[in-house]
Amino acid sequence: MNDKTEELRDIFTDVTDGEETVTESQEDTRGSLERDERSTEERLESVVQQMRERYGFDDVSLSDDELITVAKSFYEGDSDAEIADALGVEPETVFEARMALHLVDEDDADEVDLAAIRNREEDDATLADEYDVDETQIRRYRRIAAAEDESRTANDRYRDEFDSVLADSELSERMTTDVREDGLEDATEGMETDVEF
Repeated sequence: MNDKTEELRDIFTDVTDGEETVTESQEDTRGSLERDERSTEERLESVVQQMRERYGFDDVSLSDDELITVAKSFYEGDSDAEIADALGVEPETVFEARMALHLVDEDDADEVDLAAIRNREEDDATLADEYDVDETQIRRYRRIAAAEDESRTANDRYRDEFDSVLADSELSERMTTDVREDGLEDATEGMETDVEF
């Protein structure tokens, strides 16, 4: 070791509190298209539990597992009646569960402007006459408007999480499969397979 090198080593050890070497342990990580290592079920369970803690779900008679089924089925395009049939409950129970989970479909209130009835103080009968629907339908519209308001108050965070888990899961699975297949193709391209040992 020449004088300059030794001088640099001395400076280095002074700066590093006497350590002769500085090494950082490296972790062998692989890239992933998925942002979360938890399973789809675990992520859904987490969202449902957070929502139950925050909102109470007093009007919801379904268990967390059943609520997860409602969310999955909703994203698969099933109607309330189809989901209710699968769970052995009434469609109205599924509707209430969807509203509690902020899963409002664009077809839920396509006949009425929710913004127009959102803050109306008239009773259900008056609005039902005005919109030429029955009171049950007005109560339903008001429940949809309330669910949308609740979702907006939470910055649509729970709906976004459902979107992330359920709407993107099929795409993510398809992409990871394609990447694996492409990677295997690239790795084996040009290899001789007829090799004798």
